[in-house]
Amino acid sequence: MDTMIQESATPMPLHGAAPTAALPLADVTCCRAVPEVCGSVEPSAEPQLRPDQVLDGRFLIRAAINRNGMATIYRAEDLSNQGREVAIKVPLLGVESSPGGFAHFRHEEEIGLRLAHPFLLRFHPVAGKGGRPYLVTEYLRGCTLDRLAPAARPLAEADALKITGLICEGVGHMHERGVIHRDLKPSNIMICRDQTLRVMDFGLASAPMRRRSVFARLTGIFGTPEYMAPEQVENGPIDERTDVYGLGVILYELLTGSVPFQDGDPWESAYKRTAGDPIAPRKLNPGLSPQAEEIVLHALQRRPRDRYPGMAAFAADLRAPAGVRMTGHAGRLQPPRKKISLQTTPVIAGLLLGFGAIAFFILLFFVLRYWPSAR
Repeated sequence: MDTMIQESATPMPLHGAAPTAALPLADVTCCRAVPEVCGSVEPSAEPQLRPDQVLDGRFLIRAAINRNGMATIYRAEDLSNQGREVAIKVPLLGVESSPGGFAHFRHEEEIGLRLAHPFLLRFHPVAGKGGRPYLVTEYLRGCTLDRLAPAARPLAEADALKITGLICEGVGHMHERGVIHRDLKPSNIMICRDQTLRVMDFGLASAPMRRRSVFARLTGIFGTPEYMAPEQVENGPIDERTDVYGLGVILYELLTGSVPFQDGDPWESAYKRTAGDPIAPRKLNPGLSPQAEEIVLHALQRRPRDRYPGMAAFAADLRAPAGVRMTGHAGRLQPPRKKISLQTTPVIAGLLLGFGAIAFFILLFFVLRYWPSAR
């Protein structure tokens, strides 16, 4: 068992919640034999940290374990702390040189250092960094929720509710610290081999935003389409209920095997949630209880005021589904209305603008050619 993972403390519950067991996923079937999965690291022209290189006289680099569009992640040993395994995240040069991209990278570290909960990725402060920027976190052995037994989905109802309830605890701690995650999705949830979990990736986290964000509209960097809440799609105000919706999407996927509003175009899928409701979960998985369906549909209400007000209320229903108050959400679902959105259909927008420009110049031609003679 991984040394770093063994340091996890007993999870701290949300206010009013019962304490969580030291091995919270011990009774979840799909989490009893979690594989250790590392992402692929393709050759790159990016400057690399070499195996056996010592970074800043403290971190002994062992191997590159993942690279995505933002950073390269390395497994390393902290020589100042008895060789403790850590993960080191180094931004790509393009991210480092971009003011917006680098701001997101620095922001993730600032947020991570403010948080302290067993179900949130732990960040380590490092003083006196030299050379290129990087951040340091605990090293986790396991795999992300999207890679965990995909063939086994839908999960058993009790397992799906248990996993979602633990995520509620971690994200609830973020909310208590005034932070909204804004990008909850299975690939940001690590299921660890010691039968715990971590919520990761705080690059898009922010304080509640009561006004529309011009920055988000200009950059488009504000979430993952399939897991975004309607208010994120419409660039509206966000708060704790935005994360409730994102976690509701994860629960829907665990219970049914598919995300709501499944579509070949992720942005078309995102905009469908602003114009209608998802398919009732029990139509996709008839074995679900009415209570589980009620919980997930409560979290996926289009209007934030109709959802759970926060993670504590959401977690309470997940822990005791038999006592859920049935409101008949499933009987009031409305399929998404078809609508043309120039923002989501750029080809149509381009054609319309093109035809409009042609029509304008034809009209201008006839006016200039025949108007003087008509007078």
